Amino acid sequence: MPENITRFLEKSPLTASAPCRVDMGGTLDIKTIYLPMGHLSPATFNLAIDLRTEVTLRPHTAGVVKVSSRGFDSVEFPAADAPYDHPLGLMFAIAAHYNAAGLHLDIRSASPPKSALGGSSAAAVALVCALESINSGKKEVSRKEIALTAHAIEEGAARIPCGLQDQLAAVYGGANAWFWRSFDGRSDFRRSIIMDEARCLDFNQCFLVAYCGVQHESSNINGRWMSHFVRAENRALWRKIIHYAGSFIEALSTGQLDEAILSMNRESDLRKQMTPDVFDDMGDRLVLSARETECGARFTGAGGGGCVWALGDPDNISRLKGKWEAILRAREDALLLNTRIDTRGVTAPDGIMLTD
Repeated sequence: MPENITRFLEKSPLTASAPCRVDMGGTLDIKTIYLPMGHLSPATFNLAIDLRTEVTLRPHTAGVVKVSSRGFDSVEFPAADAPYDHPLGLMFAIAAHYNAAGLHLDIRSASPPKSALGGSSAAAVALVCALESINSGKKEVSRKEIALTAHAIEEGAARIPCGLQDQLAAVYGGANAWFWRSFDGRSDFRRSIIMDEARCLDFNQCFLVAYCGVQHESSNINGRWMSHFVRAENRALWRKIIHYAGSFIEALSTGQLDEAILSMNRESDLRKQMTPDVFDDMGDRLVLSARETECGARFTGAGGGGCVWALGDPDNISRLKGKWEAILRAREDALLLNTRIDTRGVTAPDGIMLTD
């Protein structure tokens, strides 16, 4: 890291950005589950969507880090004394990892705050990418290393097991399945590209994303899922969840949309059986409407507020759009999100090449 990062940024502020995601099979990317269940080939699917989170690094008071982000009050602390349990603590923890101070982290997200779309992980990926680009004057930055670094710092700051799928979606973009287990002693995941760019373009007509107007708290539901699992509760349900996540991925990769919808709905039912509050009242109405329109529907992330996404053929999705808009009008902050698949993944500051 340059000795005087403030002077470095005065010459040229740096910006990096990364996409959010919708997903299927989340929490299977947490080691607590996927290592004991590795023989069942647990896998997670996600679509990166073009609700991007942009992080700009600007100069600030020497020795101080300031963070601004929509939905939160701007805050600054001496770099050495910043709290990591603050709502924006992850950003301070990442800055500390790079021994970076004298900078203002300006975060601009196109997704609603705490919408269960992986926005905090997208911000972390963008910030790691930006800081890596000025660390020791690097001209090439590894996508995989960005994801692993962002995840490790987030898991450490959170003090609980965290999945890796959000960081991977933010880094690589597109439509991917992630298979989870220790493959070679060095990597705990394998990527399978489910759709190329041309198919992603067509698939934009096959899904919807709705924000329910209520912020989620992923640690609440995720924590209960982890507690149940380690106490050997609901193990049979987890085996079924792994099965339906896998059958969803197989169906989607081979173009069997009806089978993918069936697997999506069955997996969602199992989650609700374990934790009935994974959907709120509005989420339940959105799911029922989707199923009545021959579509699949599922919460994003760990649910409990945030977003619901739907999957279906273009005609049914078109019909569902009007139904969902009518349901969402019942809550002031709820809305249908205008989004498409993002195939770019993380974008680095000018002059920096991203490698796999």
